Amino acid sequence: MNRVRIGNGCGFWGDNLDAPVRLATAGRLDYLTLEYLAELTMSILAVQKQKDPTAGYAADFLDVLDRLGPILAEQPGLRIITNAGGMNPRGCGEKAREILSRAGLSACQVGVVSGDDLMPQLDQLLGSGHGLNHLDTGVPLASVRDRVVSANAYLGARPIVEALDSGVRVVITGRVADASLTVGPTAHAFGWGFGEADLDRLGAATVAGHLIECGAQATGGLWMNADDQTGLAEVGYPIADIASDGSFTLTKPAGTGGAVNVETVSEQLLYEVADPARYITPDVVADFTTVRLTETGPDVVSVTGGTGRGVTDTYKVSIAYRDGYTAAGTLLIVGPHAAEKARRSGAILLDRLQHAGWTFAASYIEALGAGDSVPGVVRSNGDPAEVVLRVAVRDPRKAAVERFTKEFAPLVTSGFPGTTGYTTGRPPVREVFAYWPALIAKTVVRPQVEIL
Repeated sequence: MNRVRIGNGCGFWGDNLDAPVRLATAGRLDYLTLEYLAELTMSILAVQKQKDPTAGYAADFLDVLDRLGPILAEQPGLRIITNAGGMNPRGCGEKAREILSRAGLSACQVGVVSGDDLMPQLDQLLGSGHGLNHLDTGVPLASVRDRVVSANAYLGARPIVEALDSGVRVVITGRVADASLTVGPTAHAFGWGFGEADLDRLGAATVAGHLIECGAQATGGLWMNADDQTGLAEVGYPIADIASDGSFTLTKPAGTGGAVNVETVSEQLLYEVADPARYITPDVVADFTTVRLTETGPDVVSVTGGTGRGVTDTYKVSIAYRDGYTAAGTLLIVGPHAAEKARRSGAILLDRLQHAGWTFAASYIEALGAGDSVPGVVRSNGDPAEVVLRVAVRDPRKAAVERFTKEFAPLVTSGFPGTTGYTTGRPPVREVFAYWPALIAKTVVRPQVEIL
């Protein structure tokens, strides 16, 4: 192949359910990628699997795959790569096989990539000297081991290539790096390796994967100059048309809303990037400072550069652990001095709880509409006529947080005038899952590929 066309129809679990179908229908794709996982998502899926061993994957994908069945039949060259497997890629893969069979596609094989889940061997790893120290604080994971619910290494593109080399139509993974969903099919299509000779090409494909991984964020979503003319109601999702040297064009299906230009692409290029010269993935350390963007047509941006600066000998590990309970409640405060009354109301709420014997590990009061959501960045002009009071707490004791949720309604009759918006009931109490980033030697992680 001289070029490969990869579109991403999902940027996170909860993204638009129609986008993958529209993209696969109109995108003229070789590969459709669907990215479902985030750090919080993995902890949610881990708890789901603890309650039900057959769960633990992004179930939305199965609904999407059911709708994609006729398209897969009409486009025999289209293949799907997704990390919807989450904490249970094999379970997700088995359900996918059932859906494909019902669609008359029983000959379509499903490749399952696993090996990222470190929980079964976590104690063995800790006992053998792999401390999984917190990347920011250096504290060993042993300090919270009894509260850990998930530990997943970010795998790279190699097992995806292995699965595609076997001829499967659908690849379902657990936790892999987002950009690797694109690097995998690109390396497979062009026969790239993962050694020194292909580092620049891997770096360029990583740029492509990073640009499309968040779906419509590269095609006008959150664009600083978006307006009613941008057409975000019908926003098109991104397509990377990649050449064998790694250069590519970024576009979207014709006739869709949104925008692809230097601004939309560069905004996504720098999204979640700490050091543009060293964007570290399992496949390559990519240098984004060598990237060049050129608008070559309506909604078409040419992307060149994006080089490789070596490979690390570690995988990043995303760990989640239980860290108490939280709740957040809101009330609407209207009238003169609304922001001042809201902040004083929040203080009264916490004071009453303290008088009743309840304090919290952390608490936060916001007057939303008066600049509190991003303090010091967005400032309110004058005295807003109404604001939303939001008070949140976190504490190891569930009983303390439950008591907090019962203190909002009394403000309606014993607070300041203009207090309303209490008809939604008491706020729910939620368990907190804290994030623990760490590194692990690649030599102790063994990605596995199974063909269903």
